[in-house]
Amino acid sequence: MAPPPHRLQLSPHNSLPTTTSATAVSRLSQLSSHIMGSTSTAGIFTAVNVPQAPEDPLFGLMAAYRKDPSDKKVDLGIGAYRDDNAKPWILPVVRKADDILKNDPELNHEYLPIAGLPQYTSAAQKLILGADSPAIKDNRVASFQTISGTGAVHLGALFLAKFHPHQQPRPTVYLSDPTWANHNQIFTNVGLSIAKYPYFSRETKGLDIEGMVSALNNAPAGSIIVLHACAHNPTGVDPSPDQWKRIAEVVRAKNHFPFFDCAYQGFASGDLARDAWAIRYFVEQGFETCIAQSFAKNFGLYGERAGAYHFVSPPNQPDNSIQHIASQLAILQRSEISNPPAYGSRIASIILNDPKLFSEWEEDLRTMSGRIAEMRKGLRSRLEARQTPGSWEHITSQIGMFSFTGLSEKQVQILREKWHIYMTKNGRISMAGLNSHNIDYVAEAIDSVVRETQ
Repeated sequence: MAPPPHRLQLSPHNSLPTTTSATAVSRLSQLSSHIMGSTSTAGIFTAVNVPQAPEDPLFGLMAAYRKDPSDKKVDLGIGAYRDDNAKPWILPVVRKADDILKNDPELNHEYLPIAGLPQYTSAAQKLILGADSPAIKDNRVASFQTISGTGAVHLGALFLAKFHPHQQPRPTVYLSDPTWANHNQIFTNVGLSIAKYPYFSRETKGLDIEGMVSALNNAPAGSIIVLHACAHNPTGVDPSPDQWKRIAEVVRAKNHFPFFDCAYQGFASGDLARDAWAIRYFVEQGFETCIAQSFAKNFGLYGERAGAYHFVSPPNQPDNSIQHIASQLAILQRSEISNPPAYGSRIASIILNDPKLFSEWEEDLRTMSGRIAEMRKGLRSRLEARQTPGSWEHITSQIGMFSFTGLSEKQVQILREKWHIYMTKNGRISMAGLNSHNIDYVAEAIDSVVRETQ
């Protein structure tokens, strides 16, 4: 007997009618897709419109060094101080300040003000400009605590991009050739175009002062000129005071805006005033300028990211100019990091504001700069003793952590592959990577490679 018309025949293996099971499953799939969204929809940010970024050369070099199993390997790329045993060195005065901080019963973890720890920024002002600076006395300085020197350069770049009166077209930022690689990204990331001025002479391995002055004189009036205050990175070549005066003359004549980057005050020569000479000269001459200041190297506070940004207005400006500038910097800081980190600035502030600790810090600076100077002398004397082809005088005439050796990219490659010595491909070495245990090996390697490639 046939079933009634309203009853459906079931499949022996399914609870759905045989004639409708495929249709029902398809319909359920459509409903699920409608409710949950299709799992096959392509993302917006794909490899097509987000290209693979190149690896940072310096960090790639560090990674390759770490992977090298050789017991002879030498790291001459590291941009941080190392002691004679190739170990990170915590400054004795920093250890003392850390103990003071930890035992402070008033210590807490509240937010710092947007502009940073006041006693830190005021001490940083005096350190870079001089305690008797006319700009400080006249209240013409706006200072902000930043994420080390990188954050200071970025804050300054952002301010100039937004408030420079020449917006159509915007002023060009002139960087030394070569310069710290991060300068290129920081300024272009805020929409400013960059150009280069000659700096390093490969013939003399010193400063190309004529090429530099000529380029600044030919740059469009009102350009932004980035200047390394001391221990130029990556060359270790600094202008003399007379050369700085020539640079100041052309900057004034063309109404350029000088932007100082100072990452090595005291670390370069062991003399805080000497290393700040160029900045103080420009300020005394009445320039409007800004300064990016880092305490990574000279305090050994690399990971604490303690820095400062200072904007200096020229004399005879309206009284409220610097207040307006400070107010806009505060808005930019608020949107970028809101409040700066406290630990590193507290350590630096304790030392900068205590005369006894400050004196001990100066001694620590002399220890670091003195060891690096000894490594310069040692490397030069060893190369000259071997009669390595070429002149090596530039090793000692350059200053600070880095030296542009003059080695070619091919020679650098051989040093890495054959001798396990790591440096950037442009031949820049960190003198802090040399010590009494490896300097003879490095000199032997350089001598061998130079002769091999002649």
